[in-house]
Amino acid sequence: MSRLKSIANWSEVPALDSEEEEAEYWSSIQLDPRLMNASLVKADNRDSTTITMRFDPRMLARIKRIARSRYLNYQSMIKQWLAERLEKEL
Repeated sequence: MSRLKSIANWSEVPALDSEEEEAEYWSSIQLDPRLMNASLVKADNRDSTTITMRFDPRMLARIKRIARSRYLNYQSMIKQWLAERLEKEL
């Protein structure tokens, strides 16, 4: 099992030429939690269940790019999107 490279500073992220390069890069990277602005993410103290989802690497790269531009953790952003859509559907 290979370990992900940890990034502790946004300046460590290289400029990438394509979505494919970006998907490959982010599949081997782990962001240091201190890079995430926790004040932007609403804390949920209730119990939660972990699930696994498979994403097309290009789609995941695009999601991560949007999250980075908003200084959010991409997983928290996905949860927020799902919660908003669920409210709309109900």
